[in-house]
This record gives sequence, C-alpha cells and structure tokens, in this order.
Amino acid sequence: MLQTPSGGAGNGTAVTDSGLMSIGTVLNALRDEFPDITISKIRFLESEGLVEPRRTPAGYRKFSAHDVERLGQVLRMQRDHYLPLKVIREHLDAMERGEAVPLPALARQRDGEPVPEPAEGPVVTRIGREELLTAAGVDDQELKEWESYGLVAPLPDGAYDAEVVTVASLVVQLGKFGIEPRHLRVMKAAADREAGLVDQVVAPLKRHRNPQTRAHAEARTKELAGLAVKLHAALVQTALGVRLP
Repeated sequence: MLQTPSGGAGNGTAVTDSGLMSIGTVLNALRDEFPDITISKIRFLESEGLVEPRRTPAGYRKFSAHDVERLGQVLRMQRDHYLPLKVIREHLDAMERGEAVPLPALARQRDGEPVPEPAEGPVVTRIGREELLTAAGVDDQELKEWESYGLVAPLPDGAYDAEVVTVASLVVQLGKFGIEPRHLRVMKAAADREAGLVDQVVAPLKRHRNPQTRAHAEARTKELAGLAVKLHAALVQTALGVRLP
C-alpha cells in the first residue's frame, strides 16, 4: 500500500516536493494491476475530476501516493462494477468526507436504462500490404509463406491490423536463429487455443442484456489477454529454466 506523502494532495498548485511522482512513475505503479492503463487514460480521469494532481512551476503533473491510491480505486470500480465515472467520483468524494457509504449499485436513468459511461474508443489502425512489407523488411513471397501458416492474415479489405507489424518483426528475428515460419505453427495453434478460452469466458458479457455490461466486454477481453500472455511467457521461461530481464 502506498503511503501518502506529508502535506496531502494538492489542487493544481505549483510544488517542488520530492515525495511526489511524475505521471510516468504513476503509470508504472498502476500497470501491474491494470496492464491496459495509459498516460492518456490517466489524463482523461484527471479531466473528469477523478484526481487532481499538483503542478510544478513548469506545469508538470505531480501525483501524491493518495492520488495513486484514488486512481487505483477508480480503475477497480470501473473494471469490477462497471460504474459510470460520475457515480465513482461522487462515491469516492463521499468516502473522503468521512461518510459511511455503501458501494453504489449500477446507476440508472429514470427510464431504467443504464447511464452510459464516457468511452475512450479504441483507435483501429491499419496498414497496407506494401507498408507491411517495408516495415518487416521482407518480400511478397515471404509474406505469402507466413500467411500460408496462419501467422498473419489480411483483413477483409486486404489491409492488415497494425499489430501484425509486431508479429512480422518477431518472425524475422526468430528466423535469424534458424526458426522458420513452419516451426511457428505450434505457437500459432497455442495462441488460437488461448484466444478461444478468453472468448469463452467473455461470451456471457457480450450476450448480456445490459448494454453497459456488453460495452465492458472489450476491456475484460484485453485484461484476460494480458494475463494469458504473462502466463504463457512464465511457462516458457519455467520450461527452459531461464529468467528474462
């Protein structure tokens, strides 16, 4: 548990306290529990009034341990209870005033529909075939070979998801050690099975009658995917008897 530095949290005033943290340090402190947290997400929560970091004379954000703890509470309530940010803010403010308040139920509008939470929609980035060839440093024949083994696949419009660039880069790097695309089919098969397991867990959320619950299916998918990747890496390291830095 982080300890709040002496002096408490500020309200946007300029400070030089050594006990405060930069936004990058806050990001690292939260990332273990919330792998998908980003600097833009922290700034978004600040803009919504969920946290009020201090400012240095140069205008840089400085967060106290109390700010980090509050951010963690906000993210947990979003993740575990699907509460709108307005409800979360009111709940936490009441707790800080010393009021004994129960965890609020899912907020409802007068007509009984859930209150929509401000969404930060994912930015879908695509890359063309020629761009992918250039980025990966391979020719068209090599890319076709990767596709034949299912390592990469184009979208219906012929473009590729930008994440394919990462896959392509790793395939190239493994190739330098003599590991050919055909050898990677076992990894692709394992990844497909892991993805199927995540889909099975998330499917009830996607089919839920509550539209707000359905909207959180993507966030839960990312969370589970992150855990699956960490477990896979840990199992491989354990099997090889190595520890990565």
